[in-house]
Amino acid sequence: MKRRELREHIFEILFRVEFMNEEDMKEQMELFFEDLAEARPEDVDYIKNKYMAVREKMPMIDIMIDEKSTGWKTSRMGKVELTILRLAVYEMLFDEDVPVTVAINEAVEIAKKFGGDDTPAFVNGVLAKVTAI
Repeated sequence: MKRRELREHIFEILFRVEFMNEEDMKEQMELFFEDLAEARPEDVDYIKNKYMAVREKMPMIDIMIDEKSTGWKTSRMGKVELTILRLAVYEMLFDEDVPVTVAINEAVEIAKKFGGDDTPAFVNGVLAKVTAI
């Protein structure tokens, strides 16, 4: 799988976090990967590992998003926007393999695919403020 596809799969799993408890997420992960039967084992490992890494840092990431999103707190954001921002902020600040510009660009592309008309601009604006950290 290409990196963009992997990133979209991570987004899809992270999105479910907002609607499931920890126990249900385990089952959701199993079901998700059953549907990815064509995925190579290394792709599955990459998706799982990045998902877990983002989950681990999510409280810290949410604080950063709250500080940088003027007029919007994570508790009020749309779930698509919040999930995109969480993944992008993780990549920007904690994933040395992903350049900041790539993380921002990929977040905007995911926003175009999964979000509403205003989502790409919103995501880009918040991430631009995060780069100023």
